[in-house]
Amino acid sequence: MDMRTHAQWGRGWKGRGQAEVPPADDAAGWFAGRLPDGWFTGTPDITVDREEILIVGELPALTDEFADDAARAAAESGRISRFREETREHRIEIARQAEHRYQRKVSWGARLGGTEELFTTQSVPVMTRLRQPERLVLDTLVDAGVARSRSDALAWTVRLVGQHAEEWLGELREAMSKVDELRREGPDLG
Repeated sequence: MDMRTHAQWGRGWKGRGQAEVPPADDAAGWFAGRLPDGWFTGTPDITVDREEILIVGELPALTDEFADDAARAAAESGRISRFREETREHRIEIARQAEHRYQRKVSWGARLGGTEELFTTQSVPVMTRLRQPERLVLDTLVDAGVARSRSDALAWTVRLVGQHAEEWLGELREAMSKVDELRREGPDLG
């Protein structure tokens, strides 16, 4: 099983007040060996950051005919819910082992057709300092009813940037991977 991963983002970045976490470069391989063969039809997506490992896989396609898209979406959601219930104990055990190994929470999700659901994902607070022009942007979104709070408005803007800059962010991640590769190949100064 060949898993796509963003594990390079889990490297032990150590910022102000941040504890070093072990690297998760081998997470895709570890999960390839640990996940049961029949759970997903293809390669699960594994995304790693400093706090969380998220595993999202594609479930087997539905074979039934449905009256409309709403009925199909309901069936997809139901199948994902069934997967979640049937695999709960096994997912908890795998997560416990991975959390011990990588010192990060493990979250799960499943995708079927046009439906994707994430289970128990982490919501991590991120501190930032904004000057008045940036705060005014957030306040406008709150005042217009787009967001309930400045925190929601900031999360909304980050999602929006992520959607519209996906290609550029991918190129940036690729370039950073090359830099990490060159660092590993360089002389050992320690």
